[in-house]
Amino acid sequence: MRILYLDIDSLRPDHLGCYGYHRPTSPNIDRIAQRGVRFNRCFASDVPCLPSRTAMFSGRFGTRTGVLNHGGRAADPRPDGPARATKNTFGQTAWMSCLRRVGYRTATVTSFADRHSAYHFYAGFNDVLNSGRGGMDRADEVAPLALDWLNAHGREERWFLHINLWDPHIPYRTPASFGEPFASEPPPAWLTEEVLERDRAQRVGSFSPQEVCGFGLSHWERHEIPHRHPRQPTQIADRRDLRRMFDGYDTGILYTDNVVGQIMGTLERLGISDDTAILISSDHGENLGELGIYGDHQTADAITARVPMIVAWPGLTEQSGRRATDALCYQFDLAATVVAWVGGDVPADWDAKPLPSGWAAVPDGGREQVFISTAASTCQRAVMSRANQLLIRTDHDGFHLFPRLMLYDLNADPHEQHNLVGAQPDLAQGLEQMLDRWRDATLAGQPDPLQQAIEDGGPFYTWGQLPAYLDRLRATGRVAQADRLATRRRPYG
Repeated sequence: MRILYLDIDSLRPDHLGCYGYHRPTSPNIDRIAQRGVRFNRCFASDVPCLPSRTAMFSGRFGTRTGVLNHGGRAADPRPDGPARATKNTFGQTAWMSCLRRVGYRTATVTSFADRHSAYHFYAGFNDVLNSGRGGMDRADEVAPLALDWLNAHGREERWFLHINLWDPHIPYRTPASFGEPFASEPPPAWLTEEVLERDRAQRVGSFSPQEVCGFGLSHWERHEIPHRHPRQPTQIADRRDLRRMFDGYDTGILYTDNVVGQIMGTLERLGISDDTAILISSDHGENLGELGIYGDHQTADAITARVPMIVAWPGLTEQSGRRATDALCYQFDLAATVVAWVGGDVPADWDAKPLPSGWAAVPDGGREQVFISTAASTCQRAVMSRANQLLIRTDHDGFHLFPRLMLYDLNADPHEQHNLVGAQPDLAQGLEQMLDRWRDATLAGQPDPLQQAIEDGGPFYTWGQLPAYLDRLRATGRVAQADRLATRRRPYG
């Protein structure tokens, strides 16, 4: 079986047509979903980019790999120590290492490792194709590398090709020549003027409405973004800016989807489309107003952690008659599933678990709960129950002034607008205890990378930002928020 994995950065599932979005962002992805199975409740265990892909390609939680931050000690995998063999843990049990042991040629088209110095990501890949753009790649720059590889190797029997497409990630960079495909399409209705006005008055921190693209302090935000990336707003002042945000994000998805169509056309031209498995997912989603964050992926919430997972596997998904499942699962369960389905052994040190090959038998319940960690922009952990109750605990709020605990009923409140901790303290306490038990069990006596991130100065993207940001808050009339940040014993939730 040939396997193609389309890894689309920052892609939230509810902005795809196959997941019910009202804008036509994804016609080619939707066609793949029609012959595959769509997972409605798939979550990355560790977010954002570096922790997520480390977890995905290692099959292990960030508590085990040690990777949660984008800088400091928690940005590199924990050393194996005295027991390290000729090949380290990644060399022996990474996803691609498992596939190579059963005869797969493994290839990646990505600049991801360059972007984060995440060279452990390459473990087990035969072929590495890198545009050299450091994550600022556009789909039209990735496509030639991917298509060249397919033309050279596509007719071989056993290969795995990972293609990383970046366009939904900020800054929104789709060429102006692509036009404005959603000019006549309304943006999502939930983010009303009332919500925006409340957030402009109360929300602070990086990517809050008055500081989109950071803390509003750098030359990049103030000068380079407006001139080089005109689709990208630098603040959200009114409904026009909201539309620019949604249109910029959605246009990036559609631009990516066009390249997905080119890739699928190449499979058909090579005569291999009927025996190539297609996997589609992302490293994380994207908050587009949720928790007061406008166009980034900073929190351990359901919007940042939920990702699409679409699997079209010839001989399995097309015959099952099942097009979607509500089974609660992790993104890295896909890695374990692929290893098992091609006859490999899922490593004993993996937290990932394979799904059964009989798709009609996949239980809708899935896992009992999922746990989420992040430490790049905030230091947070969260637990979400099968009943869609989400508890987020904040240990460093990234200067967002988040409370220590936030509890949301995602069935009634999918955009996380109403914190229920005060109304349901017993539920919050029970979920927090569950979170502590999971943390202690998965750390197994090792240092906690989230606490290491705090000791190293906090989330990487807050390093050195507070003094100048306090000045900015006061200069823009947000004196009360500045005083709260300045007078707290520590900048944590």
